[in-house]
Amino acid sequence: MMIPACRLEDLPRGEAHRLDIAPPVSVFHTDDGELFAIDDTCTHQDASLADGWLEGPEVECPLHASKFDLRTGAVDAPPAKLPVRTHEVVVEDGMVYVRLSTEAPNLPPCVAARLAGGPA
Repeated sequence: MMIPACRLEDLPRGEAHRLDIAPPVSVFHTDDGELFAIDDTCTHQDASLADGWLEGPEVECPLHASKFDLRTGAVDAPPAKLPVRTHEVVVEDGMVYVRLSTEAPNLPPCVAARLAGGPA
């Protein structure tokens, strides 16, 4: 499934745009002009990665400083142990789209329970 995220001109380099879907996804525009999309929730605890710090192709979680590689979703610094899911980014006619991965997300238990309708 491909969903519209934002206009490219509305996403400055060094910034992120969060899509409020379940689970949330964020598009990151690096200082080098690359675009990446990952699940927005840190796999360690419920924190928005879009609120984190972008440095090159990595984002640092604002809660406990886990780092994730935007290219692969791999964890580059603990305390997170599981990678985040990555998604394909497509730009057409100045619009940024995200093609959602079909893989299962790696979500912290409190978020997974909330999305499944259980207690948070």
